[in-house]
Amino acid sequence: MKKTRLGLLFGGRSCEHEISVISARSIFQAVDRGKYEVFLIGIDKSGRWRLGRDFAQLLDAGEKSVAPPSGAGDDAVSFALHHRGNLVSAANAAQLPQLDVLFPALHGTFGEDGTIQSVCEMAGIAYVGCGVAASALALDKSLAKKVFRAAGIPQAAHLDVNAAQWSAQEEALARSEAQLGYPVFAKPANLGSSVGVGKAHDRAQLRRAVEEAFRFDAKVVIEKSMENCAEVECAVLGNAGNARASAVGEIAPGAEFYDYASKYLDDTAELVVPARIPESAAARVRELSLAAFDEIGGAGLARADFFVHRESGEVALNEINTLPGFTPISMYPRLWEASGVPYSELIDRLIALAFEAHRAKSELQREFAPGQ
Repeated sequence: MKKTRLGLLFGGRSCEHEISVISARSIFQAVDRGKYEVFLIGIDKSGRWRLGRDFAQLLDAGEKSVAPPSGAGDDAVSFALHHRGNLVSAANAAQLPQLDVLFPALHGTFGEDGTIQSVCEMAGIAYVGCGVAASALALDKSLAKKVFRAAGIPQAAHLDVNAAQWSAQEEALARSEAQLGYPVFAKPANLGSSVGVGKAHDRAQLRRAVEEAFRFDAKVVIEKSMENCAEVECAVLGNAGNARASAVGEIAPGAEFYDYASKYLDDTAELVVPARIPESAAARVRELSLAAFDEIGGAGLARADFFVHRESGEVALNEINTLPGFTPISMYPRLWEASGVPYSELIDRLIALAFEAHRAKSELQREFAPGQ
């Protein structure tokens, strides 16, 4: 049986570079070598694409990063995706293996925001995950919240602050206090993994949290803290019309909130599947997960994060992630494992969905002649 040529793309210029490397390592170790010939493609923090003589060395460099190129050679070349999945060196136009499908294990900017998805679309190559518009929309928390509000999906109260508004800090802070009170969270609009997120209980803390968030993005979301709530997550798998939702998992963070360290650097967070919430609330979470997925035009996969009030059982959407982590402790694969889909089978299903979405796009008419 001919093996499917799978490109595993990881690293990148995002602040979430290290998480991407760990996700890629997990996928690489779990993928069925009887079905797939895997080509590892690493992007270092400077944005240089690398294809090594020994592909596995790119992941063996360590969890922290894809090592930057040390000099010229075929282990440090720049790439551009070319028509029909050919990878071509921009430096010397040397032909590289033709891929059948790409798995972009890239998180955050340049990987989860529609950037790499648009490259794949122009190249005509099948790829795992949501398309350009869904990816860009979901990563921009500010825009996504507007779409979800229009769809009637409940959320925490929030407001946006851009760089121009922040030039009048006192006015912006006073507006937040009047509309949201305390405590609140400040977060970059276009990042994930809780990078740059801070919680504030007073004006001084809010000022510092907003300034920290502005280090990573030109737009910041300030959101009312959902107190006395369980933080839960639900995984979505499928394409338009056939997506399904997983069991619901609960996060009990070791810190005051589920920050970057709790997610990836220590073992203080407790992940409970199924979540310790009433079944009626879990059913509502699954319902809203699919609704949010449909609203952004999702494909392949997503993970939706919610707050569930411990007394009333009311559910509010926090955000939806179109390229959730695939690390050994990440909730997306854990939720599907609890729902009867093991890790390696999950990879198979995601690749099958990528081909399904690609075929559907390929069947669309791209040319128009008057009178047709």
